[in-house]
Amino acid sequence: MSADLAKIAKERGIAYFLISYVDLFGMLRAKLVPAAAIKAMQKNGAGFAGFATHLDMTPAHPDTLAVPDPASLIQLPWKPEVGWLAADLYCGGEPVPDAPRNVLKAQIAKARALGLQMKTGVECEFFLLTPDGKAIGDAADEYPKPCYDQMALMRQYELIKAICDGMLTLGWNPYQNDHEDANGQFEMNWEYDDVLVSADRHVFFKYMTKTLAEQAGYRATFMPKPFNNLTGSGCHMHVSVWKDGENVFDDPSGELGMSALSYRFLGGVMHSAADLCAIFNPTINSFKRINAPVTASGATWSPNTITYTGNNRTHMVRIPEAGRFEFRLMDGATNPYLAPAALLMAGLDGIANSRDPGKRLDINMYTDGHKVKNVRKLPLNLLDALRLFEKSSVARAGFGDAFVDSYAKLKHEEWRSFMAHASTWERTYTIDC
Repeated sequence: MSADLAKIAKERGIAYFLISYVDLFGMLRAKLVPAAAIKAMQKNGAGFAGFATHLDMTPAHPDTLAVPDPASLIQLPWKPEVGWLAADLYCGGEPVPDAPRNVLKAQIAKARALGLQMKTGVECEFFLLTPDGKAIGDAADEYPKPCYDQMALMRQYELIKAICDGMLTLGWNPYQNDHEDANGQFEMNWEYDDVLVSADRHVFFKYMTKTLAEQAGYRATFMPKPFNNLTGSGCHMHVSVWKDGENVFDDPSGELGMSALSYRFLGGVMHSAADLCAIFNPTINSFKRINAPVTASGATWSPNTITYTGNNRTHMVRIPEAGRFEFRLMDGATNPYLAPAALLMAGLDGIANSRDPGKRLDINMYTDGHKVKNVRKLPLNLLDALRLFEKSSVARAGFGDAFVDSYAKLKHEEWRSFMAHASTWERTYTIDC
């Protein structure tokens, strides 16, 4: 039996609820509902026009109903009279098949049928920019190798503290905050948890960071590559799989302390990484991060090949210690629900088909990657990624044709919109051709 949100509102002093969902492009949509009306919303859902957001619908579709999940309730730390709720989408009495949270829950159910539970932790990188989004917010943050810069970090102490205090209040167990490899770039870490819990928190973290940054006079962005000469923003995901309360990736006798099952799961991820790149790297800008030249700091910190290794950050997958791996392909624009759904789907395919991840490479891919033969490359742009995604038998079997077709359809529209735009670069190089 789900919790009574009306009762919780009275007990906690909540005056309004934000009933929210994330669409296919990762945009957070919401309605602000007074607590006096939450009982009806909990039963029937808040009504939206799905076509007005990035969902594969038409204006003729009936209402898309966002039914809030009481287990996801988060009181805004900076405005506790407002409670945020993740919602599941329904249309015509049925779950919306391409709604990202529904997509993730479907993969969770498949894992649960095998007695498995995926747990994830995400490392969210973001930039603090001027309000117009055109420059680094801190003009003094200009050191050429700025990672872990204490001075630049502490100039943002009040904002970083506000975000971290929020996570502490919410019980997320944050454990470190730092200035990242690009000027104006930061990362904040909190404890791993069940994949759905982490996904909901990922959504809320982005919202909280943007809101508090705006209040501080900045614009926070999770854009993958806002500046060509600086390191892009990744969203590294740490992955483990559990059964009956035990981490089944952990095996002291296995290679790097990883079990045979973990390598089959990883084999599925390696097998489908390129085909799922359109999910992990969902924007046109994403491919400027994973196919970037060396940045001002000396490294891109992002992959362009499908390889794995031990504790080495130059590969797509890193195994930093026994019992987990770090997937380094995803960027800041990745959808907090679709990305783990894709990882879980690929991993389950790897388990089912005993996929082999291949030989581990213990080399510096940034300096010696060109020497390795038969290493598969990642797509060079969103269009190539979408074509791979549409043809993927693993994606179609795991997600279903409806989701694959809907996602690809909307992303192709985005690509066509991009191609219809003539950039300054194009004019500079071709106006006198």
